[in-house]
Formats: sequence, C-alpha cells, structure tokens
Amino acid sequence: MDDESIVQLYWYRNESAITESANKYGAYCTSIAHNILLNMADAEECVNDTWLHAWNAMPPHKPSILSTFLGKITRNLSFNLYKKLHREKRGGNNIEVALDELEECVSGNNDTEKQWEEKELRESINQFVLSLPIEKRRMFILRYWYVDSISEIAKHMGISENNVSVSLNRIRKKLRVYLIERGFEL
Repeated sequence: MDDESIVQLYWYRNESAITESANKYGAYCTSIAHNILLNMADAEECVNDTWLHAWNAMPPHKPSILSTFLGKITRNLSFNLYKKLHREKRGGNNIEVALDELEECVSGNNDTEKQWEEKELRESINQFVLSLPIEKRRMFILRYWYVDSISEIAKHMGISENNVSVSLNRIRKKLRVYLIERGFEL
C-alpha cells in the first residue's frame, strides 16, 4: 500500500492504518529504535508507541513523507526512553559516544535558548549537511540520525573504521567552523 493511502486510513480513523504502517515501516522503525536503545524489547515498545503517536497525530497532521514522519517519532520516543533508563548511568555506549562527538559542535551555554534560536541552529545544520558530498552526508546521517556505530557504518559503506572515524572527525570540525561563522556560540 502506498504512503498516501496509509495516511488516508489514519485520517478516516481506520485501524488497518496501524497494521499497514507496521507492515511497511516496522523493520525501519525497529532498526532506528534498536540502534539507540540496544535492546530489542525496548525497541519494540518504542515502535508500538510510534503507531499510537501516529494515530494521535493524524489528523490534524498530514505528513508528506510517511517514513520520515514515523522515523522521527520512533527516534524521539527512543531517545526519551534511553534518557529515562540511563538517567543515573553515564557509560561509554554508542549513543553517549555519538552525542558526545556532536556536543563539541553544537553545545552552547546552559541558558534556556529561545525557540527561534533552536530553529536557526537546526536550519544551519541542515544546510551544512546538504552541502556535504553524498558519501559524507550518508556517513553523517548514519552516525548522528540513525546512531549507527563506526563499525556498522564502515561495513555498510565498504570502507575501514579508521576512514569513517577520521571522516566524521573532519566533518564535525567543519560543522563547528560553519556554525561559528554563522554567529552561533559554541
């Protein structure tokens, strides 16, 4: 079933929308959740919650790209569950490492930032990522959106882990310079 038809099922409050979403995007959403949580039971819980959140969001929201919409819900739910489960733990797992890597580029002072500043930062990061060559963009997205490990990215792209690590380090440095040039305090 195509995405537009699935969205229409949500809008008509037809429960088969959830079944169709799970059939088409269940593996995709599970992959996102599992990369963040590293626990299949927790990942499945987030994916099930994704369908509920999608049900509650449509209507009024009518996503133009259903996969991105569902993936973003899954990602946010997974990060929220991760934070809840690891509130007191600070370990060296993949999610902590990935977030720590980006922190040097985008962390600001601890003052509460206004919504428009966050929007500007998001837009600037999106512009930066779009300016990257396609392979570097894929690498960045795999690491910082899907939270894939360095070894998974290397395997997926057919290059060495060292190559991935060095490339991501260079991309982060460029991102930092890019954001500083645009007036963001890091």
